[in-house]
Amino acid sequence: MKSVALKAYPRTKVQRSEVTKLRNQGRVPATIYGSKTTPQNLELNDRELTNLLHHSVSENILVDLAVENDARGQRLALLQEVQHHPLSGKVLHVDFHEISPDETVTVQVPVETVGEAVGVKTGGGILEHILHKIKVRCLPKHLPENILIDVSHLEIGKSIHLGDLKAPEGVQILGDKHISVVAVAEPRAEEEAPAAAAAAGDVEMTKEKKVEGEEGATAGKADAKGDAKTEAKAEPKAEKKK
Repeated sequence: MKSVALKAYPRTKVQRSEVTKLRNQGRVPATIYGSKTTPQNLELNDRELTNLLHHSVSENILVDLAVENDARGQRLALLQEVQHHPLSGKVLHVDFHEISPDETVTVQVPVETVGEAVGVKTGGGILEHILHKIKVRCLPKHLPENILIDVSHLEIGKSIHLGDLKAPEGVQILGDKHISVVAVAEPRAEEEAPAAAAAAGDVEMTKEKKVEGEEGATAGKADAKGDAKTEAKAEPKAEKKK
């Protein structure tokens, strides 16, 4: 992966209110750390960072970070983590992992599929994307932006496992080789669901009629008792009038 130049500035504001004000000014708080360096708080230009993310295939980005007034010059770093606002998607914070060109790194890389599976195209199957990211180990210069998988030959009931993937040059794919990455499942039976729904509807209608009948009978008994009581009370009144 080719590194991209990015400008950063030292940051002294760490309180929540100060960080909020920083974001309102078009700045993104960041932190850089590494095994051989002390963590340092930074801030980035929001527009420059957003533009960098939009033009990248994934958020695995290798940068030549130039920190203002830093005597070390450009520092090679991997964009380790990007925190987004859950609603607006705006970048809230960025973590950089400083590395050296000869240091092996382990990174989660996104998996993308290429082509249309024959099991989907001709058999009506369903393509299931099981693993969306896989872990790889390599030198920074060999770090891939993503792993592409050709699924055009995949038939119904077949899978592509982690061990089936061909790693790019200089890259080692980590994990259980028997884990499925993508698969084509059999098409769902469309006739069973309506039939089951119809049967369930018949049962509900039968129960409803039975309940209505019972309620009607109960109501009839109650009305009959009420009428009998009314008649019994009415007769004595009639006799007194005579």
